[in-house]
Amino acid sequence: MPYRLVATDLDGTLLRSDRTISARTRDALAAATAAGAAHLVVTGRSVPWTRHILDDLDYRGLAVCGQGGQLYHAGEHRLLTSVTLDRQVAATAISRIEAEIGPLLLAVSRDGLDGEVLFSPGYRTGDELPRHTFTDPDEAWSAPLNKIYIQHPRLRDDELAEAATAAAGGLVGVALSGPDIVELLPLGLTKATGLSMAARRLGVKAADTIAFGDMPNDIPMLRWAGYGVAMAGAHPRLAAVADEVTAGNDEDGIAVVLERLYRTA
Repeated sequence: MPYRLVATDLDGTLLRSDRTISARTRDALAAATAAGAAHLVVTGRSVPWTRHILDDLDYRGLAVCGQGGQLYHAGEHRLLTSVTLDRQVAATAISRIEAEIGPLLLAVSRDGLDGEVLFSPGYRTGDELPRHTFTDPDEAWSAPLNKIYIQHPRLRDDELAEAATAAAGGLVGVALSGPDIVELLPLGLTKATGLSMAARRLGVKAADTIAFGDMPNDIPMLRWAGYGVAMAGAHPRLAAVADEVTAGNDEDGIAVVLERLYRTA
């Protein structure tokens, strides 16, 4: 068998632009699992933003959510592990970033199976899930958090991520996950930490893993895996570390690779 573990990002990778998963990709994943491989979703989305996608896939196994901070058992609807962001450290990090580049727009992701995301006024989001806006800063910090999203009125995503890392990289991790999605995380947390934890539970080594992604937050995951695949149109930093660039997420890029690997397995 080529690989015992198939790790896939969601947005821009497994999901098409319309947030669906094609029949061809579903069939390719089914063929891989029928051959003995495990499929593992590894996403920046926290569990509440992921569960409906996993349910639609009839996905019953482990999933790595929250940029590696949450290990979720989809079949049991149970959160196995969760890493939270120290709120005092996060507040200090935001102060340092704002001291360098000016006020930020924030969204705070509360921890837990049903953790809400609270948005500051003006924060740009096109996500399909309900929007909860906070106006009282104390409300944003009143419950445990797993991450904070930041936006800037002028800086592009890459510029904001670079500025945040320069100002506060010694306090928090900074991840660029998609358009308008720059995240502050517990220091040292990446998709690779969550993926490695899940792989240990499954009895799989890095060398037995193939990983698919499209954004810089996927770089640690692709570097950890035995073989890393970037989607067509992926961020240049990710494409630079990939072993292969496949077709885009709207052209069944995951299926293109899996069909080749598992057709003769």
